[in-house]
Amino acid sequence: MDSSVYVFVEDLRGEGVERVLDRISAYGVRGVTIGAVHHAARDITPHGLSKLTIRRDGAHFPPPPDLFSGRRLKPTAGHQDALDGLREACTRRGLTLHGWTVFLRNATIGAAHPDVTVRDCFGDRGSPSDLCPAHPDVREYAVALARAVARLGVDSVVAESLHFRPLKPERSFVPLGPMDTYLFGLCFCDYCMRRATDLGVDAAVAREECARIVGGVLDGDTPAQGEVTRAALTAYAGPDVVAYARARSETVTTLVSEVASAVAAEGSKLVFIDSTGGVKGYRDGLPSPGLAAHDAWQLGVDLVALGDLVPAFGVLAYARDAARVADDVGAYLRSVGKDREVRAVLRPGHPDSDSADRLVAKARGAKAAGAMAVDFYAYGLVPHPVLDRIPATLAEAL
Repeated sequence: MDSSVYVFVEDLRGEGVERVLDRISAYGVRGVTIGAVHHAARDITPHGLSKLTIRRDGAHFPPPPDLFSGRRLKPTAGHQDALDGLREACTRRGLTLHGWTVFLRNATIGAAHPDVTVRDCFGDRGSPSDLCPAHPDVREYAVALARAVARLGVDSVVAESLHFRPLKPERSFVPLGPMDTYLFGLCFCDYCMRRATDLGVDAAVAREECARIVGGVLDGDTPAQGEVTRAALTAYAGPDVVAYARARSETVTTLVSEVASAVAAEGSKLVFIDSTGGVKGYRDGLPSPGLAAHDAWQLGVDLVALGDLVPAFGVLAYARDAARVADDVGAYLRSVGKDREVRAVLRPGHPDSDSADRLVAKARGAKAAGAMAVDFYAYGLVPHPVLDRIPATLAEAL
């Protein structure tokens, strides 16, 4: 069974490529998933040179001029030499190398080009970090970025944020319910509206309904409670809004198809990560009841359609319960097809795994449900004693 450890370039810069890879090799995993393109973050890094690491938006390699010359959107420059020699160092140890790529989450690009970011039902730009997958310039950027990472000689391009993202306000003293938050997070930019209209959706009515409902709650109306389901959303917001939400899947599916084809043309393959599992369980490892595969539509992800286009999928199995991990993996496989490679991404420590036994149980559950690989997230974010659970997990569970 395949396996890898997610690694940030700051880990390599702080500890050195050889030291990090020697430690990872000793865990018995088969590969490294390196953060070739990442978003800005502020992370506690327990064994890094800095215990608080400030990450900036960046592509950690020189962008090929033939891919980005003349394009409006270009990768934000990161640590351009961070990956030098990494491919060769992995080969010497028999490790595969995967290029973890964050596509449409980039506040630097969004701040420089606000028109390529999502726009809510009130006409406001929701967040500079959320690039809209319907915008033509964003789509060209994503395809070129995928080609650039594939050219690094990676065995796969691991795609994160290649879909719409949910609304995540830093502060809200208004008790928005889950459905209100979802409606507030829908993008109504010109390109999203046009694509929905082309599919027969009355996009203007959908926007008006979202503005009416969310505006009412902001003015003091009682927010709706309960899980976001298509049936509940239809009853709450009406069929035009649900049809608009469904239309987003065409935007994502066609973009992912273009990216997968571009990666394949460069001799690599795409591993698509749907962030729904992270949305549900990131904070505490206690995801809401609906399985991630069943709720992926909320981000515009049509797993059934992508199953015909993408060879491999990463499942963010951010849950404390081994049975939930197995259920999530099984639901993905039923959606994308039993012949597709599904990789379960596990967090080996807090908040998901309070012991080595729990991590082993979750890895066993993922394997029993049909996962072909288990990946561990992430090297620089957890203490060494937690990382030391990986060898026993691989030996006992896989």
